[in-house]
Amino acid sequence: MFATRRITQTASRRLFSTQLATSTATLTDFNAFNPTEEHKGLREMVRAFAENEVEPQALEYNRAEKFNIPLFRKLGDLGLLGITVPEEYGGSGMDATAMCIAMEELSAVDPAFCLSYLAHSTLFVNNLNINGNHEQKMKYLTAASSGSLIGGMCMSEPGAGTDVLGMSTKATSKGDSWVINGTKMWITNGTVDGVNTGDAFLVYARTGEKRTDLSMFIVEKDMPGFTLGQKIEDKLGMRASMTAELVFEDVVVPQENMVGSLNGAALCMMRNLEIERVALAAMSSGIARRCVEEMAKYSMQRRAFGATIGEFGQIQKMIAESYAEFMASRSYIYNTSNNLDLNSAGNVMDSDGVKLFAGAMAKRVADCAIQTMGGNGYTGEYRVEQLWRDSKLLEIGGGTNESHHKNMTKWFKKDDGRIE
Repeated sequence: MFATRRITQTASRRLFSTQLATSTATLTDFNAFNPTEEHKGLREMVRAFAENEVEPQALEYNRAEKFNIPLFRKLGDLGLLGITVPEEYGGSGMDATAMCIAMEELSAVDPAFCLSYLAHSTLFVNNLNINGNHEQKMKYLTAASSGSLIGGMCMSEPGAGTDVLGMSTKATSKGDSWVINGTKMWITNGTVDGVNTGDAFLVYARTGEKRTDLSMFIVEKDMPGFTLGQKIEDKLGMRASMTAELVFEDVVVPQENMVGSLNGAALCMMRNLEIERVALAAMSSGIARRCVEEMAKYSMQRRAFGATIGEFGQIQKMIAESYAEFMASRSYIYNTSNNLDLNSAGNVMDSDGVKLFAGAMAKRVADCAIQTMGGNGYTGEYRVEQLWRDSKLLEIGGGTNESHHKNMTKWFKKDDGRIE
């Protein structure tokens, strides 16, 4: 169904080196944020692309509430859409830290564009790469890694958000196929233009009587009965990322489109939620870093009472504390990603903890940036008001703060809550 194009690690590295020459970033030697030469090169490449190509279009597409599809496909040329996918399936074969680097750099200029990237590269691509079989990977991952396929994941429903195991979408066995009925809500990349759905989705559906009896299926665009319910309009933030309701009415899916085992998708879901939450935390880091940079720069330019406002203690307090919070959060993020095996499960304490801390941090730092800039910070031209609005989703999407509180507290019941 989909055209495919392989992007090898060698080709990706050539693109990295080509982009290095255009990078405006000044980076230190290898550290927790750039643990290897490849990670450092990746950051420089993504930062250059973000500043040169993503930044110029950010305001226009956010104001229009449109998804920049041509720009998104360029991420495939850079090897980013399949960043954690092996070369065999068209990807770059990198790790959780590489994912975080890409998320941080893209969200520093346009969190909404980055959110669409996250839904594709993490919720669809990485999920299928970890849980799919060879035939499924060959059919879908090569196309998804190149950008010829735009994917997403369907988990939340109108009546099942945080209580995801309470979902009612059902898949019923019929011969050598499955018939899916239900509705999914808040689906990033659910539509790409307000009229059409994305190309393919991983869909969680109930296939048994127990709450954990869930299975995962690949549903393709234009399968009979699979339709766009509505594009979600007028969101507080993340406006250049399309969000939709998707409807499944007697959608017939062949058995070969089941990912993993029957009733075994709860583990797939929980495992992929871990990398999703770390990636969302990295988005928070990008938002905060940009806000710190903007408020510091503004404080050195804006004058009041015969001095730059950066000479006033109140402004200095906001800048200094914002930077310290950002760096503390960033350290937690990369400590978590550097130790995260994408094939593992059971990393809830820190995957939840880092998102819980980073999301709130980004919102506080963005608020300080607006306060530092006063009326100018309140307007779209200075970008920080958009970053403030965008940051709120990171306390809701991918797990609410309240769900993180619950998950983390449950962890302390194990081993008497001992922290190693």
